[in-house]
Amino acid sequence: MSTATNPPTCRAMVTSPSVAASEAGAQVLRDGGTAIEAVVATASVLAVTYPHFCGIGGDAVWMVADQTGKVSSFLGIGQAALGATSDINTPIPLRGPASTLTTACTVDSWQHALDHSARHWGGTRKLGDLIEPAIALAENGFPVSPSQCFWLNFRKDDYQDWPGFADIFAPNGRAPKAGETFVQPQLAESLKLIAKNGARDFYEGKLARKIAKGLADAGSPIRARDLELTRTRTADAVSLEYGDITLYAPPAPTQGLATLMTMGILREMGTKDWGESNADHFHLVVEAIKRAFLERDRIGDPDDTDADFGNMLALETLRKNATDIAMDRAMEWPHLFRHGDTVFLAATDAQGNCASVLQSTYFDWGSGVVAGDTGIVWQNRGAAFSTAEGHPNQLKPGKRPFYTLNPGLALRNGKPCLLYGTQGADGQPQTLVMLLTRMIDFNLSPAEALARPRFLLGKTFSDSRDSLKLEADAEPAVFAELVKRGHILREIEPQSALAGQAGIIRIAPDGSIDGAHDSRSDGAAIGIT
Repeated sequence: MSTATNPPTCRAMVTSPSVAASEAGAQVLRDGGTAIEAVVATASVLAVTYPHFCGIGGDAVWMVADQTGKVSSFLGIGQAALGATSDINTPIPLRGPASTLTTACTVDSWQHALDHSARHWGGTRKLGDLIEPAIALAENGFPVSPSQCFWLNFRKDDYQDWPGFADIFAPNGRAPKAGETFVQPQLAESLKLIAKNGARDFYEGKLARKIAKGLADAGSPIRARDLELTRTRTADAVSLEYGDITLYAPPAPTQGLATLMTMGILREMGTKDWGESNADHFHLVVEAIKRAFLERDRIGDPDDTDADFGNMLALETLRKNATDIAMDRAMEWPHLFRHGDTVFLAATDAQGNCASVLQSTYFDWGSGVVAGDTGIVWQNRGAAFSTAEGHPNQLKPGKRPFYTLNPGLALRNGKPCLLYGTQGADGQPQTLVMLLTRMIDFNLSPAEALARPRFLLGKTFSDSRDSLKLEADAEPAVFAELVKRGHILREIEPQSALAGQAGIIRIAPDGSIDGAHDSRSDGAAIGIT
């Protein structure tokens, strides 16, 4: 799949895992729109064409920066229903109505970001206009992606039990094949209500009433009042100095701190001494990830705790963890793996403003529950809560869960220079750190960094072993040396979907732009002259 269409001189760019979605955003940029406006157009199309990974029944986390380097984070994260309860002796179900414990904030985040664009970036586009391409695709149909077909087939033994799901995605008992036209008329009507009445119709209007009834009828604890209380928050991003670049990530309750902590540990180990993609490179990134993940377990909703999450980035913490890493020996890793699928999208406009976003329904196909006749698949993000008494991420009414989404951006000399992110839950920090070290320490281009072999540590949906999954195009000497150091390796195919679907936009000091989307996806980066 083509990963980039970069003209010789780009003044703007958009990237996403769907060509149709990237094209919707590119058209906004061609017409002079802002990066946020382009991302909203792209995001709404993805909510139609990538229903297995995201949708308006899910959440979104944003990182934005203007041309002067002013950075903000928008946390479009739904909260637990006021009637949500759990038993400390019973795990939260991963699918079905009992997993629909949190509200969905994606649509509110679109309007929240557009309000920022209008106030600070001169944006003029209305939400209703920006989601017109998404409405048309839902109503008139689009060619089903290979990715959607894969995940429908993967869940074929499960989805017959998901309320309302099969009627939409496998009507008459048959799932569509790749390239066949797929329509979602109920979703189109829901999007039309949003276009006509505004984003808050999803939370307080006609659409909200339909959603609340549909979820309640299915057995969800979410009610109309929960939707009314759902709001995106603007938060201060967390940051880390790495050479001459400042890396930014969203704050708790996201795992952005874990990505930055990993980079900080590597910084203290002196990454310039590595060779790109040699055994040292893989070993040190894996070992740094392990240390950051052990710290990550204490992250929860900051509204519910006085914990100092920022201590994860303290110099003393980073140096202690760096000192703990042995060059010749791997730490054992029998720890829980968090599942999750999502989409990364980003844009930069002709004025130098940037938006880096992840949009998700948590697992592939979320909870599997369709909210009545709305065509909206609801997320299962509530399954990320813990039921353990006193745990930082313990389920409580009105609380936000720990969040794997962590889109990133970076500044050099106070100006945006990188936008990056990936699909993949626990795999997100792992993929991002490999991409960042390759671009920052080894000067690879976005396309080169994305094409190189990657890894995934721990259990996955298809492999319950605590192994280090490494793509087969890594050098044989790398496999041999990592085994020697004690890593339990499993070879996976080159360009494996297990290694995430990432995207990158890079802005050079002279303003020139290049970028790419992962060849592991169905997407593209589109540059605008």
